[in-house]
Amino acid sequence: MSANNNNNFPHILSASSTLVGLCFVVLTSLKVNNYKEASYIDECTAIAIMLFMVSSILSYLSMRSNKPSSPAYERLADVVFLSGLISLFIATMMITFNIIQ
Repeated sequence: MSANNNNNFPHILSASSTLVGLCFVVLTSLKVNNYKEASYIDECTAIAIMLFMVSSILSYLSMRSNKPSSPAYERLADVVFLSGLISLFIATMMITFNIIQ
């Protein structure tokens, strides 16, 4: 990756930090509504929170770093962000289609 491709990572930083907040809203709503059966949803959402936090940190480090290892941070932040999106998607589908009864 060249230095000109670095424009995407501020977007990953802002999107992943926003999605961390969304995940906390999902967890809070599950607890408020007393969904005792929703342990799989809790676990998927907690995994998504961790992945989005790691993605935020890696994206921040890639923007702040002028070292040659910066592209590695960028690629890793991108992969971790996508993994967080997949985890959040799975949790959302479980909620939407009432897989957890």
